[in-house]
Amino acid sequence: MIRLDGRSLTAPLLARIAAGEGVSLDEGALALVAENRVVVDRIVAEGRTVYGINTGFGQFATVVIPPDQLQQLQLNLVRSHAAGVGEPLPVDQTRALMAARINCLLKAHSGIRPEPIRLLAECLNRGVVPVVPSQGSVGASGDLAPLAHMALLLVGEGLAWSQGRHIPGGEALAQAGLQPVTLQAKEGLALINGTQLITSLGNLAVEKFTRLTALADEIAGLSLEALRGTRAAFDPRIHAARPHPGQIAVAERMREILGASSEISESHKDCHRVQDAYSLRCIPQVHGVTRDALQFAGAILERELNSATDNPMIFTDTQESRSGGNFHGQYPAFACDVLAIAAADLASISERRQERLVNPAYSDLPAFLTQNGGLESGFMMAHVTSAALVSEMKGLAHPACVDTIPTSAGKEDHVSMGPIAARKLLRAVDALEQVLAIEARMALEGLRIVGLAPAAGLQPLVARLAEACAPWTDRVMFKEIDATLGALRAHQDVCP
Repeated sequence: MIRLDGRSLTAPLLARIAAGEGVSLDEGALALVAENRVVVDRIVAEGRTVYGINTGFGQFATVVIPPDQLQQLQLNLVRSHAAGVGEPLPVDQTRALMAARINCLLKAHSGIRPEPIRLLAECLNRGVVPVVPSQGSVGASGDLAPLAHMALLLVGEGLAWSQGRHIPGGEALAQAGLQPVTLQAKEGLALINGTQLITSLGNLAVEKFTRLTALADEIAGLSLEALRGTRAAFDPRIHAARPHPGQIAVAERMREILGASSEISESHKDCHRVQDAYSLRCIPQVHGVTRDALQFAGAILERELNSATDNPMIFTDTQESRSGGNFHGQYPAFACDVLAIAAADLASISERRQERLVNPAYSDLPAFLTQNGGLESGFMMAHVTSAALVSEMKGLAHPACVDTIPTSAGKEDHVSMGPIAARKLLRAVDALEQVLAIEARMALEGLRIVGLAPAAGLQPLVARLAEACAPWTDRVMFKEIDATLGALRAHQDVCP
């Protein structure tokens, strides 16, 4: 099981939980949670008026709630805030959301008892997953609506997944041998106030995107060999003179996989070509800034994954409650928007290499990589599919975090729209994978036409692709793209 402690959750670990691995709770962190809860109990016992504990919410913050109605206050909050609409999140994304919220609560600033946290962890471990609509959060005050749908399950309400269909949340708990909790003061707010939808989806995207950036370098290497490109642009002296870390790393990677020469490079060493098109020559610069964007945005999203994002926050050492704005999703929203831009650009340069592969005006290869042009269309429509995907990704790259629609009677007058940023990032990363698969399949066919051995560092990938995809004659193209995707994923599993 993956241990959650509020401090050390990462994108790869979150992806494993999303895929079905169980979690355990750090007992030291739970002890801190219990100590933090004492502060809330003391505030209630002393009759102090504190926002979120014994008041209404948002515009109703000045309404004081009597002690005998505090449980109803928290239940009403969860019910009323479960206002999400649209397609439900897939089960894996919902599991990531649950794990991220558990990790946040273990920071011990939420004022919640350990019992609801334990129940949420048991739901993860026993496969009891709430149905969480994907739309309805503006990313401040946190992801209230989706987290409220998650919290409904803990009180035995809402809906849960069961073998691909929806059943009542109380029924799902009972089937798993679990009992719902009765929310105490502050606990409904503790469960729903935070940025965990943005952060969990963003981290899942980072995990996949990181793997795709490494794959993109190899696929670009295939295209360079098929197009008889030069290695000169990867000279380390060029990149040392402009020392961006990602650019240097990609140039080094290209030198590693291409080596000093190959049968292909030897065959055209006297062709007098000194410069390639930008889509080949500038691989380090364009792929490199994507890596730097991933490092920047990935660091933000991982910090957010291990942050307390509640309001108000409860401080055990001073026995105080303080209102602030850690629920505001601008940090993870900004990170997701940066990554959507990076994904679109990486797909764009891949599409430009594909144009060179299928266009005989740019290469010595036959039109659309078929020897029987006219009778066969070859990869004509595969390139069209890439163009369509890249165009869509340009729209997905438009930042969500620069928009705001004030909510809650003007109290929430600047919001992040982070869930939109996170959802479109996931779509962009999925599209990028498809674009790269199309380039890989085209490059494989180009290499077959060239008929010479590519660089040794590329041969494991070539072998994997060749095993999945026979030499081209016109056949159903979408099956060919699917086969290529499968080969690339298998290659990633062996060479992460």
